[in-house]
Amino acid sequence: MSAHPLAAPLLAGSRRALARAITLSESTRADHETQAQQLLSEVAPHAGQSIRVGLTGVPGVGKSTFIEALGVHLADAGHRVAVLAVDPSSARTGGSIMGDKTRMPRLTVHPNAYIRPSPAGGNLGGVARRTREAITLCEAAGHDVVLVETVGVGQSETQVAAMTDLFVLLTLPNAGDELQGIKRGIMELADVCVVNKADSDPKAAVRAQTELRAALRLLTPHDAPWRPRALRASALTGEGVPEVWAAVLDYVGEVDVAARRRAQTAQWFDELLREAAWRIFREGLDGNNLRTLRAEVEAGQLTAIQGVAALTAG
Repeated sequence: MSAHPLAAPLLAGSRRALARAITLSESTRADHETQAQQLLSEVAPHAGQSIRVGLTGVPGVGKSTFIEALGVHLADAGHRVAVLAVDPSSARTGGSIMGDKTRMPRLTVHPNAYIRPSPAGGNLGGVARRTREAITLCEAAGHDVVLVETVGVGQSETQVAAMTDLFVLLTLPNAGDELQGIKRGIMELADVCVVNKADSDPKAAVRAQTELRAALRLLTPHDAPWRPRALRASALTGEGVPEVWAAVLDYVGEVDVAARRRAQTAQWFDELLREAAWRIFREGLDGNNLRTLRAEVEAGQLTAIQGVAALTAG
């Protein structure tokens, strides 16, 4: 099989080739999926050398502004930063609304940065369908830091945590009220919590940091390999941003990231296997029988369990 035409320019760091490669990987056309898998198999041996950071936060927390501040800090220091910002899909076209590029003007034009808004496409996980592939492609193109931004607090956190090395949760200075609205599961996923916009109300930010530290102590098992940290920062002034990155580096130095990635790869395999098994199962079903059973369940003539049992029997 001949080499994919995008492989060489991608490995050479071409932004254009990277953009085209991610677009190819996101396509649902069967021929494009085949080409994307060929490309990924060729460049994957050159990937895996970045630090992958997932970021989320409640609406209004200043996610994009913080990511830009962190990205510029890293890019100025010589890192090659890729930001995978998952936008809500356009209701009309299904494509990305591209809002994050407009909210990161400095990072967008930085020569060491690459920003890729991708449509969530109705994916309940809040991440694009092929975000994992996009991470691999960014790494193969030479980006040593990959920041994955979620749509927002909700279903997205577990999926982002399953494809990144660590997870950053952004909160606001009035964390007392905010903590009530953040699910315990999200707090348990956070490796670093950052009280953003700390400059707006310094005293409230200190209180919020104290409350977060207490909550994290309660939620973290005593034998955990990493004790989650609560920090303060201001994306507007840049205060605290270097400390956040220092915490990221501490995490990478203390946690077995390689083992985490192996577990993530196995989980990814299981997810793809379930998708394939469901597709094969659906293709082998009698459509008329499926519609009949669904109608009987909907009408209350059968329970959902009975309907599935009837469908799978024999």
